[in-house]
Amino acid sequence: MQTRFISKASLRGLVTAMAVASIGGAAFAQATAPAAPPPVSDLVRKQAERSKQDVNLRGHPVPPIATPRDKLPMDKIKVPEGFKVEVFATGLAGARMMLLSPKGTLFVSTRTLGRVYAVTDPFGKKEVKTIAQGLTLPNGLAMKDGALFVTANKQVLRFDDIDATLDAPKSVDLSEKFNLPGDLSHGWRYTEFGPDGKLYIPVGANCNACEVNYGTHAHIRRYDADGSNMEIVARGVRNTVGFDWHPVTKDLWFTDNGRDWAGNEGPEDELNMLPKNKTGASFGFPYCHANKVADPDVVRPDPCAGVILPKALMGPHAAALSIKWYTGDMFPAKYKNVAFIARHGSWNREKKIGYDVVMATEKNGKVKVEPFLTGLLDEKTNSFHGRPVHILQLKDGSLLVTDENNGAIYRITYDAKAKTARL
Repeated sequence: MQTRFISKASLRGLVTAMAVASIGGAAFAQATAPAAPPPVSDLVRKQAERSKQDVNLRGHPVPPIATPRDKLPMDKIKVPEGFKVEVFATGLAGARMMLLSPKGTLFVSTRTLGRVYAVTDPFGKKEVKTIAQGLTLPNGLAMKDGALFVTANKQVLRFDDIDATLDAPKSVDLSEKFNLPGDLSHGWRYTEFGPDGKLYIPVGANCNACEVNYGTHAHIRRYDADGSNMEIVARGVRNTVGFDWHPVTKDLWFTDNGRDWAGNEGPEDELNMLPKNKTGASFGFPYCHANKVADPDVVRPDPCAGVILPKALMGPHAAALSIKWYTGDMFPAKYKNVAFIARHGSWNREKKIGYDVVMATEKNGKVKVEPFLTGLLDEKTNSFHGRPVHILQLKDGSLLVTDENNGAIYRITYDAKAKTARL
């Protein structure tokens, strides 16, 4: 696979057209000029009429070029007192998931743009290289023993000794061993190696709301690194694009996006927890959503029987994605073991919601969700300035957040002295 060097300037100047993909009811039209929304199906039209939603709601296209640094919405972003947000990297069109290698390379994936970037010397004079392109939904990044695993829909590619081969990366195709389905609907994967050394890969529902085969879809599975010994660890999961293990209990926590075309108010996205002794448990999809909301289209008696209910609700259509438990020492002590969650922002809701980072605090078995990074949603104009996707904690305790809409990465730091100075 050929490596192509792309400087920040050339990335900003790149003008690319993208094909239109209709995924889960949302149309992702990428082009240099606005395109008319594609017609909706009879099913969507019927559901929109029943739910009293605007049938013309569509997904938000990902810009094919990154926003110039001086045009980033830094003046809009708000965080609690003592915290600071600055630009960490730019020129990464469609930036989504991040992975920092032990040798200091920051890898960044995309979804609809089909690329994987490598940011060399991310803490110094940053250079951006495209190490893979032309892939289908290459969202998932994971690393083990110096090898980068890229999961692109049904493909799993392993790049051995990637830090030493950035200029000429070669991939080993493990797709046949992992045997992932190739559905485009919810076909972008969040991947991570767990505390057990297994590679966790979710396979979303191949529809908005329908009967599914739990053996092939709507679940989270795990494998050995070579693609062997597949095991389904959670069922009834519509579409998770973020999970993390609690730093103390080691239980698996994950977000899950609620279905569309059932009303502007929900069903809400979920924050779920899989206890270690509940491997294979059900989280409800497609019959039961949120806190015992029965599906209006996929009906069965007692739909929530045996279902593990959410630890918290994340808002209607808010697109809760990445979750990261904070274990650093930079932030004040009250943030220790708090989960930071990126909400990408709604499309199937007339009044927008999300476009922020929230924090979830667990105490005595209850979870409280509060705002943390705000300002990217303009409620007065019902418009947005950015779309957070992934959160990565650095060794110094600061956090990185990708903004897919602007092709940028922000860094969040805390300075107690700066807070004191303002008092």
